[in-house]
Amino acid sequence: MSAWWLVYPLLGCFAGFIAGLFGVGGGLIIVPLLFMTFVGQGFPPDHLMHLALGTSMATIVLTSISSMRAHHGHGAVRWEIFRAMAPGLVLGTLGGSLFASLVPTRPLAYVFIAIVYYASLQMVLDFKPKPTRALPAKAWQFLAGGVIGIVSSLVAAGGGFLSIPYMLWHNVTIHNAVGTSAALGFPIALAGAIGYILAGWNATGLPSFSFGFIYLPAFIGVAAMTMLIAPLGARTAHRLPVKRLKRGFGFFLALLATNMLRNLVW
Repeated sequence: MSAWWLVYPLLGCFAGFIAGLFGVGGGLIIVPLLFMTFVGQGFPPDHLMHLALGTSMATIVLTSISSMRAHHGHGAVRWEIFRAMAPGLVLGTLGGSLFASLVPTRPLAYVFIAIVYYASLQMVLDFKPKPTRALPAKAWQFLAGGVIGIVSSLVAAGGGFLSIPYMLWHNVTIHNAVGTSAALGFPIALAGAIGYILAGWNATGLPSFSFGFIYLPAFIGVAAMTMLIAPLGARTAHRLPVKRLKRGFGFFLALLATNMLRNLVW
């Protein structure tokens, strides 16, 4: 067994805690870490980003279930928002993941980095909505879900970096936004994983143990630990000042994006 395989459970522990804590799927962390790990393993460069994205989406399927159950236990999931946004999320994510497979690794990585910088900025600045702003009609929530799904598929994230600000902007409480985002991560991840499997089914030059654009050793190692650790992060989210933690997480995302950019440029 490759020594690299031992790295994946460690990634899963960290990503799982972050997923539960902030209601995100963990992809914003998993993708750059997997990308760097795959580079270290000498995987063919043509599909480095596709493998990182596809594997991340697959792990979020299981992570989101664990995180969703934990937040539901605290009564933090707004299921009426979930029902309005989920169909759009599925359609947007599936279409976006199939489109992403057509984009070469380098430009796809630059798109990912730009979106992560944006997510970092909105977490650090903590934008505030007008106190009278309420959630729009279900049709607009469906449309918002489609847009979030498309962007999420391009960064292989559970959508929390967009769905949480969207809900906060409409005066959903922070804990309800985090809990509902955790639930919305499941349809995003499921549709995205299916899309990346289909997109990579006939791809050539993939490493052994690949299932489409999902690298199975990484998927198993990361997912096993994220499922165990995500509930711990969810419980912590209801005890700690999430606002301060989100700001720290935003700075951390900026560091990860900068390191990816450095690897691409140099």
